[in-house]
Amino acid sequence: MQPEAPAPAPPERRTRLVRNDGKIDAVVLGLKRSFLSDTYYGLLSAPWAAVLGLVAGIYVALNALFALVYVLTGGIEGARAGSFVDAFFFSVQTMATIGYGVMHPTTPLANVLVTMEALLGLLGVAMATGVLFAKFARPSSQLVFSNVAVVGMREGVPCLMFRVANVRVNHVAEATMKVALVRNERTLEGERVRRWHDLPLQRSYSPIFALTWSVIHPIDESSLLFGMDHDKLVGMQAELIVTLVGLDATLAATIHARHSYMAEEILWGARFADIMGGHPDGRRVIDFGKFHDTLPMPLPAPGAQQEKAAAE
Repeated sequence: MQPEAPAPAPPERRTRLVRNDGKIDAVVLGLKRSFLSDTYYGLLSAPWAAVLGLVAGIYVALNALFALVYVLTGGIEGARAGSFVDAFFFSVQTMATIGYGVMHPTTPLANVLVTMEALLGLLGVAMATGVLFAKFARPSSQLVFSNVAVVGMREGVPCLMFRVANVRVNHVAEATMKVALVRNERTLEGERVRRWHDLPLQRSYSPIFALTWSVIHPIDESSLLFGMDHDKLVGMQAELIVTLVGLDATLAATIHARHSYMAEEILWGARFADIMGGHPDGRRVIDFGKFHDTLPMPLPAPGAQQEKAAAE
C-alpha cells in the first residue's frame, strides 16, 4: 500500500506594502508606542468618525462625572434633590457657559465646582477647536490612480504604464513622480531580503499637472523588468510603489499621494483606452468614464526582445 501524498501547502497570502489609501499595511511588533504618547498626531491621522466620537465621548463622560459630584454635594438651586438628570444638564450648561438661569449654584462648594468645570470647559473647547481645525485644514490630494498597470508597446518598445488623474482639475505645480519596484531577493549568503529598486520613467516631472498623467517606464535592456513576465513577478512577490509630490496652487501647500500595484495587478499585453477627444468648439474633452478601461495589445514573443538587444 503506497503512502498517501502529503497535502499541498496552502498558497501564501499576498498583501501589499502600501494600501490604496496610501497607508502602510503591516503588523508592527516590539514598539512601545501608545496613542497617548503622540496624541496630536494620532488625532490628525485618525478617521473623522473616530475623532468626533472620541470628542463626544469625552464630553459626555466629563459631564456625567461632574453631575455625579453635584448629586453628592448638592447646592444647586432649581434642581431636584438627588436627580442625576438635572445635575447632568446643569453640568452641560456650565461647561458650555450657556447659563439659562433656571438652575444655579447656591453653596461655596457648588460654586468652586462650577468654577473648575467652567475652566475645564474653556480649555476643552480650545483644544478641540484646534485639533478639528487642523484636521479640516490639512492639505490633501484628490488624485485617482488607474486600477491596474499595464505592459504594452509604445514606440516599438514594451513599456510599463499606469495613469493618474487630478480630480480637482486645478493646477498641481512642480509635480514629481517616482516609481519603485519592491521584490524578494536572496543575498550571496542565502538570506532572503526585500529590496527596493527605482524605475526610471520616460517623464518623471510635470510643471503643471491639471488633468491626467500617463506614467511610462520603458522596458529596455537596462530595465529591471527586461526579460520578466507575469509569473516571474508573482514569484518574486513584486510590488510597484508609486509616489507623487506636488504644490497645490489653490491651497498653496505641498500635497502628496501614494499608491501601489501588486504583480497580480499588472496586465501584460494591454494598453489603456483613449480618453482624450475634441469638442466641436475646439476645447479638449476628457472622458473619465473610460479612465480604468484597458484594451488588448500583443507583445513580442518571449525571447524576441532579448534577441533584438543581442543583435544590436
